[in-house]
Amino acid sequence: MDLSDLIKRDAVVVGLKANSKKQAIQELAAKAAELTGLTEREVFDTLLQRERLGSTGVGHGVAIPHGKLIKLTRLVGVFARMDKPIDFDSLDDQPVDLIFLLLAPEGAGADHLKALARIARQLRDPKIAAGLRSAEDAEAAFALLTQPLASSNAA
Repeated sequence: MDLSDLIKRDAVVVGLKANSKKQAIQELAAKAAELTGLTEREVFDTLLQRERLGSTGVGHGVAIPHGKLIKLTRLVGVFARMDKPIDFDSLDDQPVDLIFLLLAPEGAGADHLKALARIARQLRDPKIAAGLRSAEDAEAAFALLTQPLASSNAA
């Protein structure tokens, strides 16, 4: 599974402004609603419910908020690089500046897990993470996100 299957060019935001985890999730929910036709409230509530189970801040400045929505028909990704890092209650207590939101249909099961693993691998790659942090615009960030991983086996 490639990230190009999950994310489209118009789903990449560089320089997202938010002062808190909740505000960042709200901004991403608005973008996801725009892309999916779902309401911002549905997306936001689903993401907040998931965050209550445990933070999706996975460390190294990366967060992967995710959730399943009954009305979705496909996996949808939204990527944002924060204007300035924010506290995300991450596992390593480091602030987050790279956020990849993943929404999945209710019955996605294994596809949802494969997509999460793929996103985590891509964002954990030090070269890709550094490139995303220095990308001049959304186009450059999109190109980095959707490039195949050098050591990648089909996931």
